[in-house]
Amino acid sequence: MNLITLSRRRQSLKQRGFTLLELLVVLLIIALLAGYVGPKLFSQVDKAKVKSTQAQMKSIGDALTQYRLDVGNYPTADQGLEALVKQPQGVENWYGPYLAKNIPADGWGRAYQWNVPGRDAEAEVVSLGKDGRVGGSNDDADLVYGL
Repeated sequence: MNLITLSRRRQSLKQRGFTLLELLVVLLIIALLAGYVGPKLFSQVDKAKVKSTQAQMKSIGDALTQYRLDVGNYPTADQGLEALVKQPQGVENWYGPYLAKNIPADGWGRAYQWNVPGRDAEAEVVSLGKDGRVGGSNDDADLVYGL
């Protein structure tokens, strides 16, 4: 073999691409990894929504405690949680707003429920969880912050 033939052979090897089989194997490996990692990632997203909802409920609970200290009682069921950001009619000693922004939605985008009296406490803030229905278990379970 002479030097010119060897040089041409090297250039043609450099210009080669991937075969269809090699591309399919790589795509199969990526699909297998996504199938394994995807469900684990989504379960972490649900756990994060639960934790953020619990943190929001604690903030709302702290604001409700401050409201009670100022006014003398918790907002009624009719006044709702809006009493934390807008003074209800006929309420004296209201020094709010008690939250910097409007009442947030829970981790699933639904409004919190305000129950006076609560099931096991004087009052409670409730999120119905992922399924949006009373009861449930795991991520679907109700989250209750009693006051």
